[in-house]
Amino acid sequence: MRLRPLVMASAVTAALVVTPASAAPAGRVLGYVANNGGGVSVIDTATNAVSETISDGDGSTPYMAAVAFDGTRGYVTNTVQNTLTIIDTPTNTVDKSVPVGSHPAGVAVAPGGGFVYVTNYGDGTVSVVDTATLTVTATINVGSNPDGIVVTKDGKGVYVTHDVVGPSTVSVIDTTANAVVADIPVGSTSTAIAASADGTRIYVVNKGSDNISAIDVATRAVVGTAAVGFTPHGIALLPNGTRAYVTNSEFDSVSVVDLAAMVETQKIFVGDRPIGVALTPDGASAYVTNFNSNTVSVIDTASNTVTGSIAVGQRPVGIAVNFVPPAASKLVAGSAQLQVRLLGFTVRSLDATLTEKHTGAPVAGQQIVFRTVKGNPLCTATTNSYGKATCDANVSLLVGLSTLLQGYTASYAGNNEHGGASAHGIITLL
Repeated sequence: MRLRPLVMASAVTAALVVTPASAAPAGRVLGYVANNGGGVSVIDTATNAVSETISDGDGSTPYMAAVAFDGTRGYVTNTVQNTLTIIDTPTNTVDKSVPVGSHPAGVAVAPGGGFVYVTNYGDGTVSVVDTATLTVTATINVGSNPDGIVVTKDGKGVYVTHDVVGPSTVSVIDTTANAVVADIPVGSTSTAIAASADGTRIYVVNKGSDNISAIDVATRAVVGTAAVGFTPHGIALLPNGTRAYVTNSEFDSVSVVDLAAMVETQKIFVGDRPIGVALTPDGASAYVTNFNSNTVSVIDTASNTVTGSIAVGQRPVGIAVNFVPPAASKLVAGSAQLQVRLLGFTVRSLDATLTEKHTGAPVAGQQIVFRTVKGNPLCTATTNSYGKATCDANVSLLVGLSTLLQGYTASYAGNNEHGGASAHGIITLL
C-alpha cells in the first residue's frame, strides 16, 4: 500500500483519438530511498522533493533498493521480514512481497529484467527470483555475510561482496549454472559494488581498507586500487565511466575518484553518515543518503558541489534513481442524450471516467476533451475525486444529426505521470 496523493498516477492506452508522438508524455526520473526506519521515500528529481512514501506492512525495515532497467518495477529488501518487496513504479504501489533468505541485504536486476538476485546476509546465500512468476527459483551458497551484488552487462555473471573483517573476496556466480565459479581477493570488509556501463570493470568498496578495488571482468583479477575516505560504504559510477562517487560513512563525505588513474580527486562534504549513492541516468546529479541526518544530499556532478538537501524517512540507507514511464490509464465513456433545438442541438451528460489500469484507482484533476467522431469539439471537463468528468454541449446544426448519433469520443492527452487514453461513448435521442 502507499500514502496516495489526491491526483494519482496513471497512463497510456489508446484508440479512437491518437495523441501525436511529439506530444507523448516523457515520464519522470524518480529516486527510491529505502529507509531503515520503514518505508520507501520517492523523490521527484525535477523538484527534488519527496512526492510520496511507499509502505509495505510486511517490510518495515528495508535495507537496499534497486530499480529494474525499464523503470517499471522496483525491488526493496526487508532485513527483518526476510522478504523482497516488489513495487510497480509507474503507480508506486506494492504488488507483492516475496520470501527470500535470512536478512536480505543487496539486490540487483539482470539485463532484460528476467531475474533479480538477492544477497541473504544471515545465511550466506543468494536468492534467484524469476520476475515473471515472482518466485525464488534457485538458492546459491556463496559464503559468509554476502552484501553488495551486481550483474554483468551480458548477464552471464553475478559478483557478490562479503562483509567480513579482514581480507575479503568477491564471489563470481555463473548465471547459467547458478553456482560460484571464482573468488577474487580484494580489500577488507567489502560492501558495495558497481559495474561499468561498458561491462569491462567491476568496482568494489572495501570498508575496512578505506579504498576501492577495480576488477577486470575478462580476467577476474584486481587491476587497480584507489584510496578514499574513512569507512567507505556506497558507490555509483558516471554513465561514461570516467568517475566514481564513493560515500565515506565515518567522514561525512563523498570521494570523487578518477577511474582511469584510480585516484581520488576531491572530497564533497554531505550529511551525517552517508551510506548509499545513486546517479541520475544522464549523470548530472548524484543523490546521497545520510543515515543519521534523515536526509538525501544532492550533488551537481559538473561542479561537484552540494546543491540541495531533501528530508526523507528515518535512517535512509539504499537508494536507486531511474527513469519511470507514465502509468497506463483506462478511460471509459458513458451515454449522453441528444436534444434537438430550433437552431442546433444540445448534448447532455457527456461523461468519461479515468482510472489507473494497474490498480483501478481513480485519477482526479485531469482534463478530458469530448468531440464528435469526426473531430468536432463538444466540451471539456475535469475529472473529480472519483475520476469522472461530465459536461453538456451546445452544437451547431451544421454538425449534423447523423454525425451526433454516431456517438462521441472522450480523450485524455496525458502528462508525465499519466499516459494518454481515449474511449467511445454513445449519444441517444431524448
